[in-house]
Amino acid sequence: MKQLVLASGNAGKLRELSAILDDLGYQLQPQSEFNVSEVAETGTTFVENAIIKARHAASMTGLPALADDSGIEVDALDGAPGVYSARFSGPAANDAANNALLVEKLQAVPVAERGARYRAVIVMMRHAADPSPLICEGSWEGVIQLEPVGTGGFGYDPYFFLPQLGCTSAELSAAEKNRISHRGQALAELKRMLMGQDQHV
Repeated sequence: MKQLVLASGNAGKLRELSAILDDLGYQLQPQSEFNVSEVAETGTTFVENAIIKARHAASMTGLPALADDSGIEVDALDGAPGVYSARFSGPAANDAANNALLVEKLQAVPVAERGARYRAVIVMMRHAADPSPLICEGSWEGVIQLEPVGTGGFGYDPYFFLPQLGCTSAELSAAEKNRISHRGQALAELKRMLMGQDQHV
């Protein structure tokens, strides 16, 4: 198995990413196993933040690193919380507080105007000085509902309603979510790139 460091301590992300990359022969390990601290996400876009995190993890471990920066963009909030999705409710943010703030801000917004999308950027750096990191993106359209439904997933999933499926993201099985989600799309692209590279080695 090829070692790959995940520039995150998020158990949900580790679970989703590992499930998808496992059959490519990559053993994904969280950076916490190498005592790598979180790095300040000073970028203003998902791409910038993912590169910052991947470079930091690769630099601290000497191993190839994978970073994901993702979030939810709500049309009625001019694209917020966006890159601030994980810390939407402040420095001590957690899923419950973030979701409560989102619902509060959308309370008076009619459902037709609560369109939103999850967006994900995944960056893989072969080493800290990699001049051409692999950058993959995915986007997943939905609508924010004001009551949580479902127990799967994490983050904003119980409030992210998928009109075409008639359920929230939190009601999907892990396999189904991995297949169609923003992160699933970005990972599918990464998988295609990695398979292409292997064929040229």
